[in-house]
Amino acid sequence: MNLDVPFSEFTQSLARRLTEPLPGFDAHRQMASASRLKLLNQPNERTRRSAVLILFYPYLGEVHLPFILRPAYEGVHGGQVAFPGGRMERSDESLVRTALREAQEEIGIRVSDVTVLGQLTELFIPPSNFMVLPVVGCMNRKPEFYPDPHEVEAVFEVTLGELANDQIRTNRTLDVRGVPVEAPGFVIQDFYVWGATAMMMAELLEVVRSAEGIGVKSSKFEV
Repeated sequence: MNLDVPFSEFTQSLARRLTEPLPGFDAHRQMASASRLKLLNQPNERTRRSAVLILFYPYLGEVHLPFILRPAYEGVHGGQVAFPGGRMERSDESLVRTALREAQEEIGIRVSDVTVLGQLTELFIPPSNFMVLPVVGCMNRKPEFYPDPHEVEAVFEVTLGELANDQIRTNRTLDVRGVPVEAPGFVIQDFYVWGATAMMMAELLEVVRSAEGIGVKSSKFEV
């Protein structure tokens, strides 16, 4: 991303873009597995709601955002790369609050340090029967991370320039609970990011690229 502007101008431009119509399904389908596109599963009366936080911050002259690696467990999302987040609780007044609370619990950031910029398109996750809202936010400095060891195996930081590199997009056949699945995704720091997280990333990148004043060459910005 060519961000030859102050970080504050980047976030302001992104916030404005998030008030406009979003790419939604057209972006999601770029990273949807063949089986997902074929089945076209829809939410039902038992679908639960959740939210994740996509958090931008400046560090060493570049725009960064954190991902988490889930611990390996028997659930459908065990061992996968994701954005911090989780299910909505009764005490949450909104899904934005869910995203902020879950991020605080999972990676130790302070809710009061986050400025919410907007939201991406809600996405249905058939294996877990969740509708998830990606909430986009920012902090004006690199946060200290204190991951919850029960929910987070590791936190790793990625620059926006890394995500914008089309060379990291690929397609793999994955073994998902004994079933081969053709899954497009992103290779990021030796991790393969696919499924719902990759679909959110596809929409995020389209939004960033179309935000006024943001180009596509690097992720550096002026201090």
